[in-house]
Amino acid sequence: MAKRPVRVITFDLWDCLFQDESDEPKRAAAGRPSKSEERRQLVHAALSKHAPIDRGAVDLAYEVTNAAFRKVWHDQHVTWTVAERLSVLFSGLKRELPKDEFDALVRLHEEMELEFRPNPAPGAVEALKTLHGKYKLAIVSDAIFSPGRALRELLKGAGMFEYFDYFVFSDEIGVSKPHRAVFDAVAKAFNVDLSDIVHIGDRPHNDIGGPHAVGARGVLLTVIKKRDLEGHMPDAICDDYSKLAEILAGLEA
Repeated sequence: MAKRPVRVITFDLWDCLFQDESDEPKRAAAGRPSKSEERRQLVHAALSKHAPIDRGAVDLAYEVTNAAFRKVWHDQHVTWTVAERLSVLFSGLKRELPKDEFDALVRLHEEMELEFRPNPAPGAVEALKTLHGKYKLAIVSDAIFSPGRALRELLKGAGMFEYFDYFVFSDEIGVSKPHRAVFDAVAKAFNVDLSDIVHIGDRPHNDIGGPHAVGARGVLLTVIKKRDLEGHMPDAICDDYSKLAEILAGLEA
């Protein structure tokens, strides 16, 4: 079999470079509610300024909107922006806010994870430092509540941003993994073949099935979470970031 070069490494962000929900204990220690609860409080308070509204109705509307978001994300490979989510929620409640208040509410949602920041994955910064310069490095990540703008700030605060050459966030490109456009964007940015790309992530459906569908390779990262393979066969499995450089070298052998 011909040697397949590895020229570009793409990384998922959540439960790959950052430990998702590791900010929740920090919020609790500061006496703050969970992010889920605070989002609902923010919406209820914003609408209550203009007319009374039942908190239970807000909670139900939020749950229905979240369910719709997940459906579109899974089936259509699109992640609604926070503004789109809140517009759907308000439409269901038959309520609206003045534009400046709506924009402020959106921003509070988008920047929530910048106040209490999630922990970097163990060994991630050191691994990026080792790989930087040998490969081109990129982020390919879905934006759930925090948009690419906020995710860049998280990366800067954790000392990771400087190691990346390119970023693909679903709110900016308009589609999410495993849509081929996210990998096509990386190949075009670096002028490489899709087969030259190795993607690293924790979700088999998105992070292994996605790259495999376009001819790229996928390494399943189990540093933070171990998920069922769902029938997907990763090119390698990495359970410790200190092993990643050797694993990538092995993919070229």
